Amino acid sequence: MTQAVEAALEARKSWSKTSWENRANIFLRAADLMATKYRPYMNGTTMLGQSKNAYQAEIDSACELIDFLRFNVHFLSEIYKQQPISGPGMHNRMEYRPLEGFVLAVTPFNFTAIGGNLPTSAALCGNVVVWKCANTQIYSAQMIMRILKEAGLPDGVINLVYVDGPTVGKVCFNHPDFAGVHFTGSTGVFNNMWETIGKNMAMYKSYPRIVGETGGKDFVIAHKTADPDVVATALLRGAFEFQGQKCSAASRAYIPSNLAEEIKKRLVAGVKSFKMGSVEDFTNFINAVIDEKSFNNIQRYIENAKKDPKAEIWVGGKCDKKEGYFVQPTIIATNNPKSVTMCEEIFGPVLTVYVYPANSFEKTLELVDSTSPYALTGSVIALDRAAIELATDRLRNAAGNFYINDKPTGAVVGQQPFGGARGSGTNDKAGSILNLYRWLSARTIKETFNPPVDYRYSHMVEK
Repeated sequence: MTQAVEAALEARKSWSKTSWENRANIFLRAADLMATKYRPYMNGTTMLGQSKNAYQAEIDSACELIDFLRFNVHFLSEIYKQQPISGPGMHNRMEYRPLEGFVLAVTPFNFTAIGGNLPTSAALCGNVVVWKCANTQIYSAQMIMRILKEAGLPDGVINLVYVDGPTVGKVCFNHPDFAGVHFTGSTGVFNNMWETIGKNMAMYKSYPRIVGETGGKDFVIAHKTADPDVVATALLRGAFEFQGQKCSAASRAYIPSNLAEEIKKRLVAGVKSFKMGSVEDFTNFINAVIDEKSFNNIQRYIENAKKDPKAEIWVGGKCDKKEGYFVQPTIIATNNPKSVTMCEEIFGPVLTVYVYPANSFEKTLELVDSTSPYALTGSVIALDRAAIELATDRLRNAAGNFYINDKPTGAVVGQQPFGGARGSGTNDKAGSILNLYRWLSARTIKETFNPPVDYRYSHMVEK
């Protein structure tokens, strides 16, 4: 770890002075390599290393990461264009410097695109980076580094390390040149990071930038006018694609009583039709969860729900790790809208449904807003425009990414900038111009053409 930090700081001497055009060209070339020569390798390493089916790998490790690289170049070029006005006799300009020090990027297993974006977005801005990927994302992470090197990224600009979290924190958060952290992961880990950084402020050269996207307990609320087929499809895809291992995955649903039986029937039939198995068989919709620790955690929630007198398993509930960590997609119906599985992030193929009185939509919106400490994604499904407008207003702070008549997953770079607030992070919106501002330190430069040579002002002259 110490070597990685030293390598980054040594590389900073030249990288921070590298022209914008030459920095941009490296990442644009990397995007082209990912789109062509290395596309099957990006998808393959993600499929095998992170248990993503072919479709999920393609939209993540290929499409989204390519978009991140290209859009970030576009967004940063727009930032550099933003310059102040100049009055007569002077020239004002704004210089967008990299941060003074190194940036730590900490990335999760579930999206290769996040693994690639967090270190490269900071590096694109002229920063040097220490990148700690999840130990379950190493296979695709090393492929990203190979591509960046082939694209011309100098040694030391991004330093990929395979170490545990405490070791990273001990070295990076105790270094005077620590300039910021770009994080995606659990809320608990991020809170600990923030606390540690706060305690160590006296040793840093500058105030570190703290950017994080953390947990979610994402909702779907259906109105009594909703189309049952739309609701069922949004839940089947939103809750169970990539085994629910998305921070945006639908994990709590509020269904009106007038549609409950129709929607239940479609959900049960849908789950029973899912084909589950390894990623090598492209017909499988469901694959294994990421590792044994995750499997055990998900199984615990399901087994506890089976014992809960206020809960009913509509479908699923089987867990088997004899040949891979397979969890059958599970739908829990609860009479308690504040039950554990309605409140806590599970990060697996588990959806909990609460059936509310069809005429209590407005009251249920209050329930949606107050149930979870998170505020990442959510959606409302309705045909009644007034209901949509009401939900959009009342759930203003409940989700950073809000969807109407759609599932709460699938944000696209440049179209739906991603991030939430409350317990879901700093909402700095990856995939937008907002995120890049965090990795820049502006300097205003004023040049005066005819500087004064006398301290006295005209009003001081005696008559």
